[in-house]
Amino acid sequence: MPKTVRELIHEARRVVPEVTAEALHERMKRGEAPVLLDVRDPDEYRDGYIDGALSLSRGFLEFRVASLIPDPSTEVVTYCQTGLRSVLAARALQDLGYTNVKNLTGGVQRWKEAGYKTVAYRKMTEEQLARYSRHLMLAQIGEPGQRKLMSAKVLLVGAGGLGSPAGIYLAAAGAGTLGIVDADVVDLTNLQRQILHTTGSVGKPKVDSAKETLASLNPEVEVIPYQVRLTPKNVMDIIRDYDVVLDGSDNFPTKYLVNDACHLAGKPLVYGSIFQFEGQAAVFHPTEGPCYRCLFPSPPPPGLVPT
Repeated sequence: MPKTVRELIHEARRVVPEVTAEALHERMKRGEAPVLLDVRDPDEYRDGYIDGALSLSRGFLEFRVASLIPDPSTEVVTYCQTGLRSVLAARALQDLGYTNVKNLTGGVQRWKEAGYKTVAYRKMTEEQLARYSRHLMLAQIGEPGQRKLMSAKVLLVGAGGLGSPAGIYLAAAGAGTLGIVDADVVDLTNLQRQILHTTGSVGKPKVDSAKETLASLNPEVEVIPYQVRLTPKNVMDIIRDYDVVLDGSDNFPTKYLVNDACHLAGKPLVYGSIFQFEGQAAVFHPTEGPCYRCLFPSPPPPGLVPT
């Protein structure tokens, strides 16, 4: 005879440890929170979720959890509305080899009854759901990741060969605000690689051309142009309001200036450089590893390295 749902839940509760809302909240206050996995359906998740929780509906658990939580030794706390579906989800995770899985007693309902808040969900329009539908299908992004993208502020230094593809993909992905710094105007020689610009853009400031292109691609993205050269006097004011800086500049003084400013301001720096068919890329985080100047203490003599 097949087992009933009641029997399955009873068996799962015998092998899945439970954690109370109070104990979980206390751990979160101490910065010791485990990975929270919300296994409700997307419409339930939109009604409010525990801050920091990953969203993976029960129906896709076995198919997508490995990409979302690749380490099976990770401490995971599952939850749903009342704790029933999530205890079955936790049991399924155990069957998949996850060794440190717990279930939140009473789910979100008990969490709210204990007086703890859930995160208000930023509802997407029908157009946004369609535009970003392929992101929403990915467990590594999903709706939480897309909302983060839509609220992100990214500064592009340079609207040329590196800044062009970065800007286009960030706008297409839905990054909420893109600042673009470039003092140059579009030249005919730029057009074979700088895909932000067109023949009709020749002679225009690159930042204006970039804004037009990105607005036509995704009108929801706010593009802020800075037709200036970065200097020690203006760099801190410009980067201040951004979450991350992408350096696509083509000269060493700017690269060192951007690196130093990001380090002082505590901003992550995504660095890129290219010469003919060779390129370099790196991420420099102010609190996690070296900076650009740590790797290259001083720039090469003028004229030694072609751009």
